[in-house]
Amino acid sequence: MRHLLKLSDLTREEILSILNLADQLKFERENGIKNDYLKGKKLGMIFQKASTRTRVSFETGIYELGGYGLFLSSSDLQIGRGEPVEDTARVLSRYLDGIMIRTFAQKEVEDLAKYGTIPVINGLTDYAHPCQVLADLMTIREYKGAFKDLKMAYIGDGNNMANSLMVGAIKQEMSFTIACPKGYEPDKDLMEWAAKNGNFKITEDVEEAINGADVLYTDVWASMGMEKEKAVREHDFVGYQINGKNIKYAKHDVMVMHCLPAHRGEEITAEVFEDHAKEIFDEAENRLHAQKAVMVKLLK
Repeated sequence: MRHLLKLSDLTREEILSILNLADQLKFERENGIKNDYLKGKKLGMIFQKASTRTRVSFETGIYELGGYGLFLSSSDLQIGRGEPVEDTARVLSRYLDGIMIRTFAQKEVEDLAKYGTIPVINGLTDYAHPCQVLADLMTIREYKGAFKDLKMAYIGDGNNMANSLMVGAIKQEMSFTIACPKGYEPDKDLMEWAAKNGNFKITEDVEEAINGADVLYTDVWASMGMEKEKAVREHDFVGYQINGKNIKYAKHDVMVMHCLPAHRGEEITAEVFEDHAKEIFDEAENRLHAQKAVMVKLLK
């Protein structure tokens, strides 16, 4: 493992190794055990998309590991004024020990890794969100004890979260069902991969997807960068909501997850959100621990 560009690059064992280290780092933090696994290491954090959890968790994480995080917005870099990403990669490789980037195009992340000489971490693209799904898997294991034979149901847009959750679930031997409107399906190649490698299903029927689920997951109907589509999506996604009525089709001990920010009253009702706030905010906290594990794996 030289980079974290997308979950499909990792084996099941590599994912489990990250999760095991994340558990260890969380235990150490909760028990006041200080460490400096990345003492003196410098992480450049490129943000072409705004963030709350990604910025705070990475900046806090590298600090707690003894390193230093350098925040770089697109307005601060020549990359925001047209400098080729391959030149940025070569320059930053001379200064830093690693790069985390949160951007739009997956190709930009892949090119940073291709032309640079230091590890690159995908903090989010329109295609994938591997760091979030590592935190999700960590949280599922905390609540359920194991992954095998659990059913994950995802309700909503077939976006970067759906793409990465599908891969994470199948690689850890969970089944994955997505309910989404026609025209909003996840990546076609990833769906073909999931169907060949595990128990995968796509449907337009929300209740069918939720039926028997151990884990329910949803995300906003219009992701960052899709603001102009908001009105159309609000129309197209009517009914694609986790609520008090359809959650009854899931297992009695179902856990509900959301990558945040949540739009109560759209993809999830306020009542269901608050009923499951503990697992949702445990999930948010685990971004810190999972990403610390990724940084230790790549930068140490």
